[in-house]
Amino acid sequence: KWMQAVHEITQGQLIAIDGKTLRGSYQRGNRQSTIHMVNAFACKNKLVLGQVKTSEKSNEITAIPELIKLLDIEGALVSIDAMGCQVSIAEHIVEQGGDYLFTLKSNQGNLHKAVETAFSETRKAPLGGLSFEQKHGRIEARVYHVLSAKEFTEEFSQWPQLQTLGMSMSFRQQKGKAPELMYRYHISSAELT
Repeated sequence: KWMQAVHEITQGQLIAIDGKTLRGSYQRGNRQSTIHMVNAFACKNKLVLGQVKTSEKSNEITAIPELIKLLDIEGALVSIDAMGCQVSIAEHIVEQGGDYLFTLKSNQGNLHKAVETAFSETRKAPLGGLSFEQKHGRIEARVYHVLSAKEFTEEFSQWPQLQTLGMSMSFRQQKGKAPELMYRYHISSAELT
């Protein structure tokens, strides 16, 4: 009953899927024995909904669909980092009634370049809407921008129900380190603001 109540609260919320290597999980002399896990985390409830063990870090791509099959993701937004940014994973999410939010990196070369180009004018514009965060000994400022993906749906038609392109810009200042300015690009099947 408790899990059912948690599920109802989670409906329509963010589920973050991420892989982690467990520290100290290898046997001495055999680093190949290290344990790699893929977890689904309900962000609002701060609860792990499920996890799958993989044989290697590189097997996250095959473990993510297994994990998605175990979950009821209808109405939820499922976020996955660049390693899981795969058309087949997007298809699994959409088939189960969820929406995806993927981070792009060079593993999606043409799509990454196209989204980066789409935000080229935005990157030149004055900053507004910054949010600040101070924790773990660092100060971080972030700003987010979104664009409709309508002009990309023909060129990148393999991505199911592609609706939104996103860019997040973060500036990080950490004591004793040089300041960092990072741009990250995203795609989503949800219409995001």
